[in-house]
Parts: sequence; structure tokens; C-alpha cells
Amino acid sequence: MKHNILITGGFGLLGKPLVLKLINLKHNVFILKKKNTKRLKFLPKRPKKIIAGDFTNKKLVGKIVKKNKIDVIFHLGAITQVLESLKKPYETHLINIMGTINFLENIRLINKKIIFIYSSSDKAYGELKNRKEYKEGDALDSTYPYDVSKSASDLICQSYSKTYSMRVGIIRCGNIYGPGDFNFKRLIPEVILSTIEKKKFIIRSDGKSTRDYVFVEDVADAYIKLLKKIKASKDKLKIYNVSSKFNYSVLQIVNMVLKKMKNSKLKPLVLNNSKQELNFQRLNYSKIKRELKWKPKTDIETGIKKTIDWYIKFYSFLKK
Repeated sequence: MKHNILITGGFGLLGKPLVLKLINLKHNVFILKKKNTKRLKFLPKRPKKIIAGDFTNKKLVGKIVKKNKIDVIFHLGAITQVLESLKKPYETHLINIMGTINFLENIRLINKKIIFIYSSSDKAYGELKNRKEYKEGDALDSTYPYDVSKSASDLICQSYSKTYSMRVGIIRCGNIYGPGDFNFKRLIPEVILSTIEKKKFIIRSDGKSTRDYVFVEDVADAYIKLLKKIKASKDKLKIYNVSSKFNYSVLQIVNMVLKKMKNSKLKPLVLNNSKQELNFQRLNYSKIKRELKWKPKTDIETGIKKTIDWYIKFYSFLKK
């Protein structure tokens, strides 16, 4: 069945491959974008429509949903940078929390059959305490602005689903990496670009904090499978962790990238002055493996190689 699908963050790291997969599945894809973007060149196929607008405008969101007869919404758009959220907590909560509420409230008022899929995060759980990994039933217990914005939005999505019988899917994902990441201050893009430019790069932490790393194409596949599951299920709420077996420290990832780029002599500057980040995170993704038959297909070596190749290919464009 063909759907009219609205996506926020459609030109982001995850958004681009998800948009392409949905177009290939013959859905009508609408991208809500706040500003004009040059990133359209990175989409091999055009969406049905690119709509200019800000999802913090509740009235506008309602108009877009009604006018385009939207029946599925993927809400990926958010402030995602930890440093930015620390500097701008108000804007982070306004965009990440109220932006999410604007979609849920319009669905509640317009048509509660609309499927809403929310992009949560492993950060929503907070710091691991007295256990080795998070499972979907664990409490969301975060501290820092970005993390709390994800915890709150996640819980609000659950509340709307349970209270108003709305169809909601939530994915809590580990660190996504891959080609097409325009957040150049994220670890992997920054290391790659600094290495291309033969510049020393800075690690703001001690480099020992560990995260799960999962390739972007694999994550996009999980979102597609979640949509199919919600359509086929009588359950109104579905929550899944999406991750991989690749749990590495910052320094381990840096060394992998440098080795692939044959520049292991370039050493980072470790500042060890960031105390406002989680030290250790790991997701258990057995539930999605069991229920949706999803598992990550891309090993870390292959994923990093594909990512490096993309930045080398498009370096001149990225620096315009």
C-alpha cells in the first residue's frame, strides 16, 4: 500500500537513505525542511515535495498534515549535537520536545490512525548503572540537556499512544555513522576531515567513553521494518533498541579511522575537559532481532571505509 509519508530531518545522515528507501518502495515522500539546502544533490531520486517550514509551529504542522493527507510521519529532525545542546538548553528543549508534541497533538486532533515514528536515542536511558546494557523496559533516567530532551519526548510519545490510542513507533538507536553526515563536529567526520586536511583534531573528553556504532543504512532498514510491523500489528505502541555488537571507545574509533586512512602518525589532542557526557552506553537489541528479524549487516571496518570514501569523493563540495 502506498503511503503519503512526511519526514523531518530528511536531508540528515539518517534521513537521506531512509527517504531513498521509501521512494524506492513507491511511497509519496514529503520532506519538511526549515531552510533551503544544497543537500538535494545527494538524493538520487526526488521526493514528492519539499515543504518549507518549522515544526515548532504547531498550526503549520497541522496544515501540512491535512493538505497533503499524510498518513505516516517519521520524526527525525532535532538538535542532535551534544555541545550545541549544552550551550542552548532552551532551544534544545523547544525544538526536540515541543516539536515532537506538535506532531502528536495534531495527529490526536486530525486523525489518530496516522502512524508516528519517533527517532529516540540510547542517550534517553542516561548513564548505565549496575548493569551491562540497556533493554527497552529499563527506565529513562538522563541528566544532560540533549539526553533529557530525548527521554522526555520518548515518554511523551508513549503517553499519547497509551492515553489516546495512537499508533506510535519508537527507535532508540546507538551512535549512527556513515556517508553523508554534515555534522562535521561528530567524531568520525571530524577525524576524517582533519586527516584529509592534515590538521590535528581535538577530543574534548579523555577518549575512554564507549558507545555502540551502527551503520546508517542498517538503521534505515530498521525504520522500514518498524513501519511494516506497526501496520500489521494490533498493538498501538512499539519500542525497539537498534544497535550493533560494535562497542568502542572514542580512541579506538579514532585509531580505526587513522589506520584506514594510512595516517596513524597523526595523533589527536586530548583535552579531557568534558565532564558533561555519558561514560559508557550499550544497547541490547535482541528484541528487534526476535520480533522484526532485523540485525546490522555492516561490519565496522566496511562501514568506516565507505564513510571515508564518501568524504574524500565530496570533499571539495563540502568545503564550499
